[in-house]
Amino acid sequence: MSFLKWVSLVLAFVLSTYVHQSSASFSPVDRYLIACGSSQNVTFLGQTYVPDSDESSMITLNSHPNSNTIHSNSTVPLPIHQSARLFTTTSSYKFDIKKQGRHWVRLYFYPIPSHNLTSSSFSVVTQNFVLLNNYSFKSYNGSSHLFREYSINVTSDTLLLNFVPSNNSVAFINAIEVISIPDNMIPDEATFVFPSATISGLSDRAFETVHRLNMGGPKLTPQNDTLGRTWENDNKYLHVNGSAANVSIIPSMIKYTESVTPEIAPNWVYATAQTMGDANVANLDFNITWVLPVDPDFTYFVRLHFCDIVSTSLNTLVFNLYINSETAFADLDLSSLTGNLDVPAYKDFICNSSGDQSTLTISIGPDLVAEDVNVLLNGLEILKISNEARSLDGVNSVENLVVFPKKNKKTGVIVGLIVGVSAVIILLGVCFCCVVARRSKMSHPKPSWLPLPLHGNSLTMTKMSTASQKSATASCISLASCNLGRNFTFQEIMDATNKFDENLLLGVGGFGRVYKGTMEDGTRVAVKRGNPRSEQGLAEFRTEIEMLSKLRHRHLVSLIGYCDERSEMILVYEYMANGPLRSHLYGTDLPPLPWKQRLEICIGAARGLHYLHTGANQSIIHRDVKTTNILLDENFVAKVADFGLSKAGPSLDQTHVSTAVKGSFGYLDPEYFRRQQLTEKSDVYSFGVVLMEVICTRPALNPVLPRDQVNIAEWAMTWQKKGMLDQIMDVNLVGKVNMSSLKKFGETAEKCLAEYGVDRPSMGDVLWNLEYALQLEETSAALMEPEDNSTNHIQGIPFTPIEPFEHSTSMIDGAQSCTDEDATSAVFSQLVNPRGR
Repeated sequence: MSFLKWVSLVLAFVLSTYVHQSSASFSPVDRYLIACGSSQNVTFLGQTYVPDSDESSMITLNSHPNSNTIHSNSTVPLPIHQSARLFTTTSSYKFDIKKQGRHWVRLYFYPIPSHNLTSSSFSVVTQNFVLLNNYSFKSYNGSSHLFREYSINVTSDTLLLNFVPSNNSVAFINAIEVISIPDNMIPDEATFVFPSATISGLSDRAFETVHRLNMGGPKLTPQNDTLGRTWENDNKYLHVNGSAANVSIIPSMIKYTESVTPEIAPNWVYATAQTMGDANVANLDFNITWVLPVDPDFTYFVRLHFCDIVSTSLNTLVFNLYINSETAFADLDLSSLTGNLDVPAYKDFICNSSGDQSTLTISIGPDLVAEDVNVLLNGLEILKISNEARSLDGVNSVENLVVFPKKNKKTGVIVGLIVGVSAVIILLGVCFCCVVARRSKMSHPKPSWLPLPLHGNSLTMTKMSTASQKSATASCISLASCNLGRNFTFQEIMDATNKFDENLLLGVGGFGRVYKGTMEDGTRVAVKRGNPRSEQGLAEFRTEIEMLSKLRHRHLVSLIGYCDERSEMILVYEYMANGPLRSHLYGTDLPPLPWKQRLEICIGAARGLHYLHTGANQSIIHRDVKTTNILLDENFVAKVADFGLSKAGPSLDQTHVSTAVKGSFGYLDPEYFRRQQLTEKSDVYSFGVVLMEVICTRPALNPVLPRDQVNIAEWAMTWQKKGMLDQIMDVNLVGKVNMSSLKKFGETAEKCLAEYGVDRPSMGDVLWNLEYALQLEETSAALMEPEDNSTNHIQGIPFTPIEPFEHSTSMIDGAQSCTDEDATSAVFSQLVNPRGR
């Protein structure tokens, strides 16, 4: 019976291949299939690859005389391995991109025998991402050829693929594919498995396909997929072979919807599945588990495909989903996701590898109270996510591997002169047009941004009636009335950032990009350019505007102005010359900070957060406190930045704000993500993680370390409770820290990291204790160790309440902004030596 079943399955598969090919609906705008080094077209899997020397191929090969071609005289694994192009110096392929957005980048490598390519070592990078870093076939035994598939969000009209040979080596490539794919293939946010949290900003990351499995079905080739993907059979990854049994239906029975189309996965993926098999055990409460090898140094995007092809009625198939033995989805009822049988669905998650193992496990287990004690999984995709160095292989960034040529200044001068001469001819006409346009703009101002409410959540105004909109006009403000500083023209922004030169890029977030800029008067600024296509980014942008319209403080990054032209969303901030605090702690070659300076930075950040919590009419919860959001100016003064996730705190009659969990994994308050109840103490917990980073100089999360060391909050707390924090402190601080100061610092961090918010100090208390730790450090020569009953001032010494900030609540009301001296009570002045703040 089993043999007959597989015969019928294969026959159906062959038949469906022709049906599928004729019904393909997606047509990519960009489609490059390149046979590198070949002198003629090559046909592979029904597709035609053209030579890279073909001038009509719309690509440019920038290799000068430093490349040559080789050909195989023997049998090769695939037709596209018959030739290759070799590079002795850094060379690149330039692809013209007609439609910006997600693209497949597929690379084929085969070290053609007799050319000594097995030992060659090279890197492959785009303008923004490292794809391969010092790869060599000699280091990776087991495969005679290499295929890599990447998903890259191309945000310009060109894509560069740079091949960088290592020292005294060569780089080579056999074939390249660059193909457009739907932008919605990968969302901007997904759920982190444990602890559960929403992670956003995925649209700015590159992905590498690690595993793509067709559960219970045959291998699917690019001919069976509208996006040219390959789907493996899953059997070799099953932890226990007998635990699963494959089932299938005719692929044409799959009922696609508007949200799940054949581009998400072909119908053959949804028409086959693995269900519970005969594991030869008495207890049916067992899981089906797949164990998949991964690189433990990276985070992964996991997509699971479901389609109920086994049930005879709705709401009978309910089971549990586990990733790395953690519950990813409990009581998963497919009927609630799809509303019908044979309707496909999928769920997305983000996770790390399994502890210190180089594996990732996926398990499905039955819900014993369900009507049908069974489980089902149709398909699985695991994609590696680029790290903070924008790399998919190691920690080297693009800048460390390749230097892009700068524009020829002489050519620019010549072009400028020509343009200048031409401009003189039409100068009078241009001036006339500008005068007319200026008068029109002054008489009819039309800001392109939507009006923003002065306080509160901007989304509450989206459903107002016409009458309510009129009555609410007075409570809304446009950018021009936000007191956001100078109104820059778009041309001024373009000039300041050299037309948003990627070499001036400071960072990327869900809102868009931040560039370094220099204004006409020489003032250096940071320019945040919003991405109008990102709903999440737009929401963060609006939130930041609302916050900045009522906040001014020495330890908050200041807003200089904005630009409101051409439907752009641009804010201009003061430039923080020394960048984020994290860069001075680890991951760079910057010199280590001395202990006193670290204390001063922590104190500055604490002042900024304390002002947020107490300095306005209603408290502000930052919700994303981390070392990358604490910036340092040229004098190393710390300032809190990035208010995109900030939220107004609870009112006087509330204890918390109920809201979805947002923030950065590793800094999240455990009570917050368990109960979705946000308070100022959530910022205090995150700041406690920052304090541990400052003393230990390691990331908040490091999945490469042993399981008990992955989370810095848990690991450092075990040492702190033993009174041995000095054993894990930065080696650069050993012997250079007053132990009384370190003890006070450790006690403060420990209080911040209490499991429950009620047990944590306020930011005012934290500030007081950090000031005291600095006092101990500064007077260490004369100050003795305090007695035990006076060491912990968070609980032991009555703290004088800080007076309310009656004159610093809003810049709109015309009041003066508050300074950090206002945020410090008289208690501080009794303990701290007079000095500049």
